[in-house]
Amino acid sequence: MKILKIVLFILAVTSLLAAKEKIKDPSEVVPKSKDKIFVVEREDSALAVIENNMFKGEIKGLHNFNHAVVKFRDNDGYVITRDGYVIKFDPIKEKKLKEYKTSRSAIGFIIGDNYVAVANYDNKTVEILDRDLNPIQTIKTGSRNVGIKEYRDFLIFACMDSDEIWVLQDEHSGERKPWFVLYKKIENAGKVPFDAMIDKNLYVVGFFNSKSVGVLDLDTMKYRKVPLKMGDKERILKVPHFGFWSISGDYFFIPAVGNKKIFVFDHDFRLVKAIEVEGNPVFTALSPDKKWLAVTFSGKKFPVVQIVDAKRLRVVRRLKFPGMVLHLRWSPNHPYLYFSINDKNMVQAYRVDNRDPKKWWLNLEWQIPKPSGIFVFEKKETR
Repeated sequence: MKILKIVLFILAVTSLLAAKEKIKDPSEVVPKSKDKIFVVEREDSALAVIENNMFKGEIKGLHNFNHAVVKFRDNDGYVITRDGYVIKFDPIKEKKLKEYKTSRSAIGFIIGDNYVAVANYDNKTVEILDRDLNPIQTIKTGSRNVGIKEYRDFLIFACMDSDEIWVLQDEHSGERKPWFVLYKKIENAGKVPFDAMIDKNLYVVGFFNSKSVGVLDLDTMKYRKVPLKMGDKERILKVPHFGFWSISGDYFFIPAVGNKKIFVFDHDFRLVKAIEVEGNPVFTALSPDKKWLAVTFSGKKFPVVQIVDAKRLRVVRRLKFPGMVLHLRWSPNHPYLYFSINDKNMVQAYRVDNRDPKKWWLNLEWQIPKPSGIFVFEKKETR
């Protein structure tokens, strides 16, 4: 019996020493990040707050958070909810400030210097509020409205039901309160526009039922339809919302719905390459230095993320997670890539080695109920 106790003691000491050998200085194991992260809790109508690598708490009572989107302007935070609320919150004090219901269903919004513009789906209007969510103007369009963007003193959006693009101009540009008037209307833009993006001065709109994208030059107001071609054979390119596209200096990266490919187009929408991936891609996210592209998938491949070399246009790393990855976000200032794993109630952070994606490693993990969208706040210094 004494011999057995001695053996067990030796094994315990050996295991403890081995464990201590693996534990390094915490500043090396967990590099300090100054990121302040807000994570949508999809089922709990709340925003989780993570700062300096630590879970801080939640902002609660934020209505229907299915597909909720967070945006920041200056040091203000805004959320749009599925049931038509715009909510203003203080991202520094982590406190809800005000809410305003613009419709029964809102689809997108934009934050200008002196306004908040909401594209409504159900009410068939665009609502203009001031930055404190006081109503200024209701613009009736007679259509579900999508793809709302800003450029200089213009507000641009697409009308799904009338196949139009509207360009509004702020008559009071530079003043405290805006007032938008119709500047340009593109009729017959394409069949059922569904989303849009801004690439410098180009407003790019996609369609459900047209084999092209529409490109509006916001400097000249000239509009053209650009066919999307897959090699020699033209076909309808089914793509998800443009928020899932990525833009580098050279390319558009487009996840193809129902196709195990990432399409790479140049800025004239000529096909450069179709990158083979292992599942049906949903979301692409380009690293801040435009070097790496992270790709998420749907269906059986929900737990997989593939990393693409955005210069060589090929897959270089496969990451496997314990559950469904609904969203990911690169840190703008630190070598981190964040993932929300919805069905496992966790957010994970990988430490990124910018020279070699094979050296990336799981660094941090937080328990967050039903996480989806991840949004990083950067505090602006005020004079």
